[in-house]
Amino acid sequence: PEFRFAKMITSLVFRGKSNLMPKNSTHLSKSNSISALFFHSSSFGTLIHRNSSKILSLEHQNLSNRSRKSLDASLNLITKRSVSNSAEVNNGTIDSSLSSSHEKEHKKLSRSLVKVPKGTRDYNPFQMRIREQVFDTIRNCFKRHGAVTIETPVFELKETLTGKYGEESKLIYDLQDQGGELCSLRYDLTVPFARYVAMNREKKIKRYQIGRVYRRDNPVMTKGRYREFYQCDFDVAGIYELMIADSEAVKLMTEILDELQLGSYQVKINHRNLLNGFFDICGVPSDKFRTISSSIDKLDKSPWSEIRKEMVEIKGLDGEIADKIEKYISLKGKPMELLEKVKSEKLLDQSKVALEALNEMETLFKYLEAYECLDKIVFDFSLARGLDYYTGIIYEAVLNGNEGKDIGSIAAGGRYDELIGMFGSESIPSVGFSVGVERIFSLLESRKSEKQESESEILVMSPDKELLIERMKLCNELWKQGFRAQIFPKSKSNMKGQFEFAEKGNIPFGIILSKEDVEKGTVQLKETKVNNKAEVVNREDLAKALKSRLPRFIKQGE
Repeated sequence: PEFRFAKMITSLVFRGKSNLMPKNSTHLSKSNSISALFFHSSSFGTLIHRNSSKILSLEHQNLSNRSRKSLDASLNLITKRSVSNSAEVNNGTIDSSLSSSHEKEHKKLSRSLVKVPKGTRDYNPFQMRIREQVFDTIRNCFKRHGAVTIETPVFELKETLTGKYGEESKLIYDLQDQGGELCSLRYDLTVPFARYVAMNREKKIKRYQIGRVYRRDNPVMTKGRYREFYQCDFDVAGIYELMIADSEAVKLMTEILDELQLGSYQVKINHRNLLNGFFDICGVPSDKFRTISSSIDKLDKSPWSEIRKEMVEIKGLDGEIADKIEKYISLKGKPMELLEKVKSEKLLDQSKVALEALNEMETLFKYLEAYECLDKIVFDFSLARGLDYYTGIIYEAVLNGNEGKDIGSIAAGGRYDELIGMFGSESIPSVGFSVGVERIFSLLESRKSEKQESESEILVMSPDKELLIERMKLCNELWKQGFRAQIFPKSKSNMKGQFEFAEKGNIPFGIILSKEDVEKGTVQLKETKVNNKAEVVNREDLAKALKSRLPRFIKQGE
């Protein structure tokens, strides 16, 4: 009750509604308003003083950076004046326990205000375990398709990134001049890859890259949208026959999503020239193709009414043309069925560019059928992909159901035949995709229960404190043989405590070493979570016994 009353009084002061405020306090900042309250009333000062840490931490999150600094500076002043006021109430006797309590609360508040920048996060061991598993799965899929990896700088010359992303360019992080070069943090891995191919004069390369990228976007942490995040990219650069590289890229995307076991999903596919074709048929001016395409790209987040309003009122498109566009973007269905519908109804016959794109899509669908992944494909005329550099097929994967609506696309890509040529070299056709791993991480984290697990498979323990050196020797043998082992970190402990340590760390096996075992050249092998008797194993047979029990080695044997 005391805290609630103190917070109520402070809240009134914050909002300028308390008659406890001095008359000349109208221009005080929020933090100085609190100070004024302490100065004005010693009784209220003592009360709020006891609860200031909680109150300030609640109010702190609602302040601007400038006000936060002022609030923090006032805290020291508040402490001195409130304790002084308390002394007056107590006839000159300062409550030392109150002062000590406030110092502790002040330190606690200071610690609570330590945070990472907006749109970034730390990862605990549970989260890192999920991330490593996902990265390993994706990396293995990339390698299975013969991809090699490269590395590019985390920041590029600003001119390298400028003019490649259309309206998304406003999200690029620019860096301060550090010696004559204007640089920016990379927005994605595709443009740096194109720069790498042009600079190194590569003619053909199938590459993958896993790295951090940066976007000055409004983050939604619960949906896996950050300002700093990882991308996992696969790209094929070089001249190939029509749709051979494209179909492999789409197939690889489905392999990754299948192996990650995310659940039911679909891959939406369209062609940039189909968009341009029906834009032309509808009467969209050619200089508005990109900007109207960018509006359509927002259909997964906003209803058609809002998209139409943006195109007409903000981008100056004629309302009748917008209504014609709606007819085309509503086309969606199974690849071969929709392909036949568009052809039979001659919906794109007025555009040569669109008809060529339609023939390319037919070839793509035949190849995907051969790769046994056509059942996961949806032909969707509303798919736009807002980035300017796409020139051919475009695609993105989304989960079916409510999860898909919540987190958006989990992988996306397309063909970009002109991007490499923008760096002053010859144009090299390219196609690829990126896996949205941060959204996948958020999804998997929500599905799995958090455990303080250890990476260790074996705990080496002993009932005898004199055997610490022997335990170290045995642990060293296990490390040499490729086992993930650790010794119990104390020389003296009862066996119950050692098994509790193993159970808490989720370590599946314990190796018990007694004086008798050392003399006989044996060990005792026991599952830590099963209430059974330990099995005596000869030291030379220990590796074989462990490999027959540990899932990691059993899987390798298969």
